[in-house]
Amino acid sequence: MKKIIVPVDFSETSEVALKTAASIAKKFGSEIFVLHMLEMSDSWMTSNEDVVQQQAVFLMRYAEKQFEEFLDKPYLNGIKLTPIVKRHKVYSEVNAIAEKHNADLIIMGSHGASGIKGLFVGSNAEKMVRNANVPVLVIKDEIVDFEVRRFVFACDFEEENLPAFHKAKALTDKLAAELIMVYVNTPGDNFLSTKDAFIKINKFLHEAKVSLEVEIFNDYSVERGILSFGESRSADIIGLPTHGRKGINHFFMGSIGEDLANRSKTPVMTFKL
Repeated sequence: MKKIIVPVDFSETSEVALKTAASIAKKFGSEIFVLHMLEMSDSWMTSNEDVVQQQAVFLMRYAEKQFEEFLDKPYLNGIKLTPIVKRHKVYSEVNAIAEKHNADLIIMGSHGASGIKGLFVGSNAEKMVRNANVPVLVIKDEIVDFEVRRFVFACDFEEENLPAFHKAKALTDKLAAELIMVYVNTPGDNFLSTKDAFIKINKFLHEAKVSLEVEIFNDYSVERGILSFGESRSADIIGLPTHGRKGINHFFMGSIGEDLANRSKTPVMTFKL
């Protein structure tokens, strides 16, 4: 929690993310790296045409000016801020920035999307969740004095989820928050009896070397079950692992993490496997 990246487009949505980061930073003495990604191609920067070069320089300087105004807010007083402007809007490059600065968390504002537009276009938050190697917190609405008391963590309790679980547990320990574990049981081929579900859960907890209670919650889909359970427990954050699938595999398989980040009113934190 010492170093947080906040991607911004200078909108109200990205300011919600920045305010959340500021609230966390004041509690933990974090440094915030405020990232703005321009949509400029390499041809702009290598072109010999004066007009094109002038436009590129103008956009860079305009972004810097916007940063000055955007970061001139009382709630940022006393927080160490580092503005970063990148020429390309390539979400995979965020990993390089996170690695360079040893970032612990990315906080992203999101409007959310649904229906046919959400299916084919997706949201910036979805792209961030899919590409980022560090945990991503997606937040929709402003929360004054953001504080995490109840952290719901959902997964299928397969062995591959152990690293994500350990990150979530370390985070909740640091936040002094309650870690609430849930397994969502759905009809169909993936349905498990209560006995088989607890056998699977206990094996996972044994491998994780922890002793925690896990609730089994039944619903018609994993996404619906996580959202309903999170609401029933008044979760401050819903956490879950995500595969970050890409390409044709992502189109057909989808990503529960991305869907939740897109639709949940509760802040969602994803941990990439």
